[in-house]
Amino acid sequence: MITSRKSKETRAEVAYSQLKDAILGNEMPAGAQAMEPELALRYGVSRATIREALIRLEAEGLIEIVPRRGARVLPIVADDMREIYQILISLESDAAYELAARGLTDQELELLTLANNSMAEALNKEDLATWAVADDAFHRGILDLHGNKRIGKIVTSLMHQAHRARLVTRKFRPLPAKSIEEHDGILDAIRVNDADAARDLFKAHRKRSANEILEILEKLPQV
Repeated sequence: MITSRKSKETRAEVAYSQLKDAILGNEMPAGAQAMEPELALRYGVSRATIREALIRLEAEGLIEIVPRRGARVLPIVADDMREIYQILISLESDAAYELAARGLTDQELELLTLANNSMAEALNKEDLATWAVADDAFHRGILDLHGNKRIGKIVTSLMHQAHRARLVTRKFRPLPAKSIEEHDGILDAIRVNDADAARDLFKAHRKRSANEILEILEKLPQV
């Protein structure tokens, strides 16, 4: 019985991860709709398992479950993204402040530096998909090192929605070299334990990026 339950949980987790990847990667774009039987067949799981995955994705704000119509991928709305970025700006900049005040080991700082270096390498190749993964790794690294798991879960969920907005607006934006420079400044502040500078630089970084994306979203048809 225990083995069966674990197997079911694993199938649900795999289906959830595959569906989320399809949404975040824009394989299932905003407005895409699918019935539970169709999704269950596509991912080789039961309807009950796919339903579990859909409930999790709905809680994360990526889809809505429509009775008798299945699941619909939610559009990216500028007003929603504005609220999301307000929360990210607040929570992430406070995390950077606390990291700088506490101090990081050379090994911990190296993890963040490697993520930023990966961003630079991807940008040199104009590989924006890999750049975005490395950028997420930098921001995720700040949260992991901070250590508050509840904040981490909240921010991760919001970052997934921000990732979609970044994906659909990237062709309208200049190459994101500025983000790498800003990350370098944040790392320098954390390295010398300048908590106020780390918070202010992180806040300015997120605000600039958010304003850039929101300005584009407001001009685009609903996506």
